[in-house]
Amino acid sequence: MTAADVVEDVEMKEEKEVEKKDPALLSVEDIKEQCRFIRRSVETKEPRFVLRVLRCIPATRKKLTPTVLRTLFRSLYTTETDQESGKQLVKFVEPAEELDQTATPSRAKSASPLCPEVDVYLSLLVLIYLLDKKKSEDALLCANLLMTKIDSHNRRTLDAVSSKCYFYYTRCYEVLGRMSECRGTLHNRLRTATLRNDFEGQAVLINCLLRNYLFYNLYTQADKLVQKSTFPDHASNNEWARYYYYLGRIKAMQLEYSEAHKDLQISARKAPQSTAIGFKQHVAKLTVTVDLLLGNIPARSTFLVPQMKNALAPYLQLTQAVKSGDLVRFEQVLQEFSKQFQADHTYTLIMRLHHNVVKTAVRTISLAYSRIKFTDIAKKLRLDSPEDAEFIVAKAIRDGVIEAELDHENGWMKSKDTSDVYATREPQIAFNQRIEFCLDLHNHSVKAMRFPPKSYNKELESAEDRREREAQDLELAKEMAEEDDDGY
Repeated sequence: MTAADVVEDVEMKEEKEVEKKDPALLSVEDIKEQCRFIRRSVETKEPRFVLRVLRCIPATRKKLTPTVLRTLFRSLYTTETDQESGKQLVKFVEPAEELDQTATPSRAKSASPLCPEVDVYLSLLVLIYLLDKKKSEDALLCANLLMTKIDSHNRRTLDAVSSKCYFYYTRCYEVLGRMSECRGTLHNRLRTATLRNDFEGQAVLINCLLRNYLFYNLYTQADKLVQKSTFPDHASNNEWARYYYYLGRIKAMQLEYSEAHKDLQISARKAPQSTAIGFKQHVAKLTVTVDLLLGNIPARSTFLVPQMKNALAPYLQLTQAVKSGDLVRFEQVLQEFSKQFQADHTYTLIMRLHHNVVKTAVRTISLAYSRIKFTDIAKKLRLDSPEDAEFIVAKAIRDGVIEAELDHENGWMKSKDTSDVYATREPQIAFNQRIEFCLDLHNHSVKAMRFPPKSYNKELESAEDRREREAQDLELAKEMAEEDDDGY
């Protein structure tokens, strides 16, 4: 054999090693590995394994194809008790060629039945697949089947998976525009989750109900739900972020702008930093609107963040109109972007900004003129009559927006000299707000920290060890007492 033949043989071996596996086969193996993690979580009663699987759902949903799903059903639903459930799921997946049995070995027919957690997880994957394929009616049937499966088992190890199922169950009705139909079911499940101390299920169901109420603009009912329910402290950060966002919307609609602004800030802080861009855009839009209603002007850097720049472009123009007190420009922006504002659920709040624009314009006029007639103010503000201008200026003086006097006889407004702001309580109020913000941030950071499960009692002695130690101490004390007696 020549040296050239040896080199060629080595190259052939390298080519065989580099040969890649089928992507569908890799997907099947990944999902099977996830199922093993779920079984491990059930056996060891450690929720971190199933939580790891649920965190992988966004990546897993991209791999779902008819081939992958049908291969999974064939290889996992093998026992007689499982086959009926497998047949129900196969109906929702279109026909496709399955992978070779040698590449994906099936479970033995004599193996133990599939645990309910794995069955529910596979059903959830089918539901997500149907939603991604826009098969809304089939998705609704699959969601109802999934809820029936969850109802048939009362297992605490199922709580984490079932909380995800509640979200996608609600999503099916939302896609079909029939969210009001599932409201009663969600209330019943919230009551059950509360009685069972299912914290993750409680968090998801409260958020789903709040979304349901806000979808139909039922702000009063949503507020009552918030008052009569307790959001669990053990909920994940994502659920807390959603909850604070809905809370901010409710408070803003009820004119509690300070509370709404605080809730929206917490929501933005608890949202994922690298993902959930759409959610963060919605939070930013509502935060800018509430900021303007509070009389503040958001920093320009807010609108220059790359992920937010395009989404906040209409709100930048709105902010510029409010800042300049230009009523004409404000009306133009409102008319041009009215559809987008309605889609963002901020149109009603933005309509309230008209009064803020007028106040800003009055403040600008007060600073620019030491004395000005009501007729001139009416022209600048495009009002119908000087009397309207007089009423607006009088209200601005009463609200503390400007410092001026009204001369009704001569029909003009006379501005006063601006007072020193440091002689007022404004700096104290500003410092108090900053201190409260820092304390809230500290408290939420402490609550959000993760600790190893049951690590606090590793170094603590058990009851038996304590009894042994006490018995030894007692014996030692008796011996010492006897030695003392012998000494005398």
